[in-house]
Amino acid sequence: MPVNSIPSAVIYGCAGLILSDEEKRFFTEHDPLGFILFARNIDNPAQVRALVDEMRACVGRRAPVLIDQEGGRVQRLRLPHWLKRPPMSVFGRLAESDMGLARKAARLNARLIAADLAELGIDVDCAPLLDVPVAGAHDIIGDRAFGYDPLLVADLGRAVCDGLLDGMVMPVIKHIPGHGRALVDSHLDLPVVEAAAASLSHSDFAPFRSLRDAPWAMTAHVVYKAFDALRPATTSPVVINDVIRGEIGCEAVLLSDDLSMKALKGDFSDRTRATLDAGCDLALHCNGEMDEMRAIAAAMRPLTDDAQERLARADGMLRNRPLPDDAQATLDGWLAEVSA
Repeated sequence: MPVNSIPSAVIYGCAGLILSDEEKRFFTEHDPLGFILFARNIDNPAQVRALVDEMRACVGRRAPVLIDQEGGRVQRLRLPHWLKRPPMSVFGRLAESDMGLARKAARLNARLIAADLAELGIDVDCAPLLDVPVAGAHDIIGDRAFGYDPLLVADLGRAVCDGLLDGMVMPVIKHIPGHGRALVDSHLDLPVVEAAAASLSHSDFAPFRSLRDAPWAMTAHVVYKAFDALRPATTSPVVINDVIRGEIGCEAVLLSDDLSMKALKGDFSDRTRATLDAGCDLALHCNGEMDEMRAIAAAMRPLTDDAQERLARADGMLRNRPLPDDAQATLDGWLAEVSA
């Protein structure tokens, strides 16, 4: 059993479909707050449930288990065991003709995703994106976004958050304060945004400001030169304190994007210290590489009091609202025209 009474401020991935003995020892010793699953960890429902149970057994509590189940090209649960879910842009297109229906469809789709996740014991979904793309930006966001109108993005993002919360699954708004202007993929390189502060505030920050009460949020590995010319949001005290917590007013549990992404530089101990020193509540490491996780653990620290308060606040937002028996058929009918 873990020796720390307060979990470490980190979310880890694992390498495969089951935990190795080395992974079990590591997780038990270092007591991460939670875990994240990727396609490499998923085969069938029984296997996923067993893996989730294994992870929680290592830390001796119902630790949060995260997944990226947005729909479209970012969907870890796939056929044949789970239905294909639409990308977020589908709901944006529906909103062009019927905003009210688009809201209902986005919320119902999220409630169906929550049902899929809850059946497996997964209780945090890294969705929705609140990024507002611009013409010429890298397509890493693309159809993952609801659209180009900040008000539309905020409206449909709220609907997705509500649908997930209705099904006892925690939403994670991302990538705060906005990844839509990035000209490169932050998985591979460091995006630098040149836009003026006023433009960012008016457009990119607006959906996050509208959802400043969201339970969890994930940072962007993006440099915003108007605020900090050297450091991406994830490791910038200026961006986190002045923009995310300050101007935007974000009250969420603040989770870094993946520390193994190439947008970040330095060894993993340095990345971890920079992320937590900047003001992130949690560091995220996804790829399951043990050497990297050990370096992160060497620089890790327990959750702060503020982080524990934010986690408790977030847990209080969950609600268990029944899913109608005909929910999928209803959603299919609503989306039939826009998907044609």
